[in-house]
Amino acid sequence: MTEMAGRVFRRSSDVKLGYGLKSVSGRVVRDDSPEGEGETDGLRESCCWASMPQELLREVLTRVEASEGGWPSRRNVVSCAGVCRSWREIVKEIVGTPEVSGKLTFPISVKQPGPRESLLQCFIRRSRSTHTYHLYLNLTQALAADGKFLLAARKFRRPTCTDYNISLHIDDMSKGSSTYVGKLRSNFLGTKFVIYDGLPPHAGAKMMKSRSTKLVVSRQISPRIPAGNYPVAHITYQMNVLGSRGPRRMNCVMDAIPASAIEHGGVAPTQTEFPLINMDSFPVLPFFRSKSSRRENIGCGSITDHRDGALVLKNKSPRWHEQLQCWCLNFHGRVTVASVKNFQLVASAENGQAAPEHEKVILQFGKVGKDIFTMDYRYPLSAFQAFAICLSSFDTKIACE
Repeated sequence: MTEMAGRVFRRSSDVKLGYGLKSVSGRVVRDDSPEGEGETDGLRESCCWASMPQELLREVLTRVEASEGGWPSRRNVVSCAGVCRSWREIVKEIVGTPEVSGKLTFPISVKQPGPRESLLQCFIRRSRSTHTYHLYLNLTQALAADGKFLLAARKFRRPTCTDYNISLHIDDMSKGSSTYVGKLRSNFLGTKFVIYDGLPPHAGAKMMKSRSTKLVVSRQISPRIPAGNYPVAHITYQMNVLGSRGPRRMNCVMDAIPASAIEHGGVAPTQTEFPLINMDSFPVLPFFRSKSSRRENIGCGSITDHRDGALVLKNKSPRWHEQLQCWCLNFHGRVTVASVKNFQLVASAENGQAAPEHEKVILQFGKVGKDIFTMDYRYPLSAFQAFAICLSSFDTKIACE
């Protein structure tokens, strides 16, 4: 089975994996070029691979998926999905979402909630010289020893705010790129942040009007997938009343996730593919906007403005260690360096009535080296949302420290 998967990988190293997905030399990227799409699909559907009996094909692909449990060998599963449409649909059904399989396979996996019963272990590498941050999936038990690239972000300073553009591509993080997935925006003081998704996170999601939306759409490689600003979370850092010795206090309102998602049987919105969006469905925004409108868009708003029933995450309270003379949290060996950036997030209990699900750590982030940090997350957060929350910890906070 492995030999067959290897042959399939070589044969399909440059074919599309779905809507806007492409595998190039083993790396999955977005490809939204519309030229020749119909002709290419027709050729793939008429090849001998597409005519295999469905029962045999499903058995073969199931064994390939089961045998390739982790990266880099898991690229064979991605390659099988790139052979033709029938192979792709079967592989997508077999693989399942990270919530079920606990694995990140396709690019859309970074937008889907993580596993329910365990933390998905990742790490972030920071480059101070280029102001970039790269997110990797841990491939071994060693801290940040080796990893599979997932997402990248770059910091852009504005006169009144700071933007962190997040992309599927390790080098191209411009908002006009087809690999752009979203951004994190802070206010001037670095105390309030908004996470924006480039695509609708769920049905009925409303796009935040932005002065740059029309310009960004015009630069897209394909007009089918325009980048938008869909608010999915608001992050607030409170004033540190304990001074430099105290930990940061943060509050995350996940606008796109209901509070019931952490309960038994609760469901969080799950994107299944990068959608094809009709340009006519997007509002036409004026080229110029008033100064007051721009200030409203840059501001991060207040928590009271958010919809009721949204999941709220807060810091897990640390304890003071008398012998070490510091604040401590149990990261179970995933954090080795004390830092004000370290945190664990749990669900906030309504009316102060904490249930067992409110004790589970949903996201933890901590320092293990000069520019290396671990990031572990679980359901109902996605890798994209967890990465954006962690990026807020890197930003300078004038009023907190």
